[in-house]
Amino acid sequence: MRACVLHDVRRLEVREVPNPTPGPHDVLVRVEAVGLCGTDLHIFGGEANYNSDERGQPVPLSRHPQILGHEIAGVIAGIGSAVTDLREGDRVAIDQGLNCLSRNRAALCEYCATGDSHQCVSYGEHGITGLPGGLAEYLVIPAVNAVKVESGLDPTEVALTEPLGGIVHSAGAVARATGARYALGSAQAERRVQTVLIFGAGLVGLLFVQYLRKVAGFEGLLLVSEPNPKKRALAAAFGGEGIDPVAADLVAVVAERTRGRRAEYVIDASGAGQVFPAIPGVLRKQGTILLYGHGHRGVEMTALNSVQYLEPTLVAPVGASGGFEADGRPATCRTALRLIETGTVQVAPFVTHRYGSLDAVLHALTVDYHSPEYVKGVVRLNG
Repeated sequence: MRACVLHDVRRLEVREVPNPTPGPHDVLVRVEAVGLCGTDLHIFGGEANYNSDERGQPVPLSRHPQILGHEIAGVIAGIGSAVTDLREGDRVAIDQGLNCLSRNRAALCEYCATGDSHQCVSYGEHGITGLPGGLAEYLVIPAVNAVKVESGLDPTEVALTEPLGGIVHSAGAVARATGARYALGSAQAERRVQTVLIFGAGLVGLLFVQYLRKVAGFEGLLLVSEPNPKKRALAAAFGGEGIDPVAADLVAVVAERTRGRRAEYVIDASGAGQVFPAIPGVLRKQGTILLYGHGHRGVEMTALNSVQYLEPTLVAPVGASGGFEADGRPATCRTALRLIETGTVQVAPFVTHRYGSLDAVLHALTVDYHSPEYVKGVVRLNG
């Protein structure tokens, strides 16, 4: 089969690789669509390598090439002998994370047992930690990692289940944060979040806007700091109020819009280093900071001094864990898929770039991803 193989930093090529074979508890997935993520870009560019050896040291791509792609939609093309609840032809969204149930272990580790499967002691991720990802014609995964699509939803939209799952997981992590002074929808007016500020209106920031409005029921002031006018317009279309941090003084605008109160809840969906120096001027004392974005290059740790002075509740979730349903499948992935299927959260308006083959991936990562018009790219395979 054909697959995009990253064999060194910034060295990606489409190669013929062996066809995968499912084990007894696995399914063979014919990949239909794969979303291109910032994590793919970081691994491609050498800024991150999550494939570690037994000592926790990164394994060089030159020694262990990777097939990227973890936002995956597909069709079941084969099933293992022990799989009884899926059949060939079923359309599925994929949870790329392997945990105790994925590995068919009789006893769950402490993290899987408490609904934090993304921190499983034996965790691994297809497309991220060295396991083959979705930028290939076929993929083998544990059957419990395949969540059946119950509608005629386009595969391009199904592929965005994974990033929305990250939002669902993050919202749960914030809701569970102990000691937070302010909370969304608090019964105590003085402890209720009145203003949310989101840094960044890429796909993640835009999904946060929708989730806050449509799922969490937040009716307060929702500010979005984003220099790109197209992305600000998208944020506005879904209930946010855009601020151009280049043309305006962000701190002054937040102070004016909140009458000096500042935001009780700040979400970094950008991964930009310059966010940290800005936080002390926009966050209310003892407010909550959700660190979702990754990267944060170009900032000294001294930027945290003024942030710490505010005594914030700092929440740093990762991935899309959240426990298992009765059939062993990931609850968060299924929740995210249903939100898209029911139209509660829309993802199609954010897909700005669509690619018809694996051969387009290199151009997408090196050129299109850096275009001001780019919000989200999805690769379609096998028709």
